[in-house]
Amino acid sequence: MSWLVLVLSGVLEAVWATALDRSQGFTRPVPTAVFAVALLASMAGLAHAMRELPVGTSYAVWVGIGAVLTVAWAMVTGAEPVSALKVVFLAMIVGGVVGLKLVH
Repeated sequence: MSWLVLVLSGVLEAVWATALDRSQGFTRPVPTAVFAVALLASMAGLAHAMRELPVGTSYAVWVGIGAVLTVAWAMVTGAEPVSALKVVFLAMIVGGVVGLKLVH
């Protein structure tokens, strides 16, 4: 159950990171509210997962999922250019996250 919570928290990290960008320095209320709610939920989930999982593994998985999804969303929406090398490096991060789960 801790792994599921950790993965969902990583997804929420991507949500709050994207909302932070869209808030334009906290000047737009809806993205700012999404940022705040997603941040709190993401941190709560990370804290919950850390009760059973090692801190290093938890943090690396949380950041990895959040980073990959944030970049992927930016590429899908056209906010960031897509390149073959970016996709390869993102796949390497995904491989690292999967590897951490397998060795746990």
